[in-house]
Order: sequence, then structure tokens, then C-alpha cells
Amino acid sequence: MSQTRIDRRFAALKAEGRAGFVTFLTAGDPEPETSMALLRGLPAAGADIIELGMPFTDPMADGPAIQASNQRALAAGQTMLKTLDMVRAFREGDDETPIVLMGYYNPVYAYGPERFLKDAREAGVDGLIIVDLPAEEDRELCIPALGAGVNFIRLLAPTTDEARLPRVLENISGFVYYVSIAGITGAAAPDAGAVAAAVSRIKARCALPVAVGFGVTEPDQAAAIAAHADAVVVGSALVREVENAVQNGGDAVTSVLRKVSELAAGVRRGRTK
Repeated sequence: MSQTRIDRRFAALKAEGRAGFVTFLTAGDPEPETSMALLRGLPAAGADIIELGMPFTDPMADGPAIQASNQRALAAGQTMLKTLDMVRAFREGDDETPIVLMGYYNPVYAYGPERFLKDAREAGVDGLIIVDLPAEEDRELCIPALGAGVNFIRLLAPTTDEARLPRVLENISGFVYYVSIAGITGAAAPDAGAVAAAVSRIKARCALPVAVGFGVTEPDQAAAIAAHADAVVVGSALVREVENAVQNGGDAVTSVLRKVSELAAGVRRGRTK
């Protein structure tokens, strides 16, 4: 593969001597106009890489907050075509911030994998995280994605043992996403010491940057994780800001971007090389 936006962003972060901040929001949540405003506002608020969730009816690896965000987006009419159109519209004003589509294989399969990769690449998508495609199914999407110039990023869990690790790391690119807790998204807080040991173990086997997510909700937590990881991923905490705004009649854009800025500041003070 030629160098991607993700590769360039991590190279720039390394040159700056800091960890990156990866944000997650569900495309189309709570409705298209607000979702687009959020997407456009994330880089200025401090996001280095954006994960954009592809809405799905059965997001089994996600906790209640992200499950609810999927339902809101689907109820508002979000489709895969509209998600790709969001990326395309974002690229009209930002050609540098990497965008990773994250979700489940069913919507991709329904769209058609070959068509999906072609359209995603043309829209400006840089990477994919498909949480329910194991390494044994690399020929289904991982290897075709690499051929299309799209990074394929895989999740590593605390339960991934030494025997399994080389297989999980095979064929991936962009970065490794280490899940800091066992369980669903947003279910518990990560332990910084355990994360440090896990990142060291992964780096002994793989040259890719390691991003750590699941359970990070506050700036101090982000700083603690950033001391050891190449990037910190936050999703549920941001999605809950959307939910709170919807339930209380607030301004989702203002509240989410404020939270992003606070967490980004935590990430930036987490490590000085």
C-alpha cells in the first residue's frame, strides 16, 4: 500500500512527540444536519483521527449509549449511502484528517463489498474497523481493502493470548486498536498499568501504532492512557453527550465539541517524548 492519511497523521504525531486523539461518533446521530456539523467540527476541537460509526440494527459489541445512537441514526433515515456522502462532504473542506468507518459486516455485505470499497475510497475513507470479521475471514474484506488502498484495522482484546496474537496482527495496517477492557463499549474504566503492559506486548510483535480505547471518559484518564499508547480513542463519552442534548433539548454540537476539547487537552498532556 502507498502511504495513507492515517500513516501520515501518526508520523506527524511522532514528530510532535505526542499521542493522538481518536474520536468516535455514529454517522447520522441524532439526525443528519447535526451529525454533519459535529463531523466538521471535530478536527478544530482536537480530533486527530475520526472514527465514524456505520449504523446497524444489532451492534452487539457496543454498550447502551452506542446502541441507542445507532437506533437514533437509523430512525432519522441514515443509510450507508448517506454515511459515504457525509465523508465526501467533509472532504470538501478537509483533505488531511483521517476518517475510519467502524461497525459491523452486515451493512457492508448488504451494500456489496467490492462496491463498498470502491465508493468508500472515492468518498475519502482511509480505514475500516469491522468488529465482527475475525482474522480467519481476511479474504472477505481485509485483503481486498488493502488492495483498494484502505487501511484495515483490527481490535485486540485483553483476552488475546500469545498464540493468537500473530494471527490477529497479520494483514492489518494503519494502526492496532487495543480494547482496554473485556466487555462492551463504555462498560468500565481502563487500568493504565495494565494498558502499559499490553501496549508493550503488542509493540514487541508489531511496528504499527497502538491506539487504546473503551472506557475512557475523562481528561485525566485520557492523559494516563496517552502516557503509554500512540493514541487514545473515546466514543461512548461523546455519544452520551449527544444523547443528553437530545433528551434535555440542548445543543449537541456545542456540548460534544466542548467534551472533545477537554479530552484532547488531556491526551496532549499525557506524554512528552
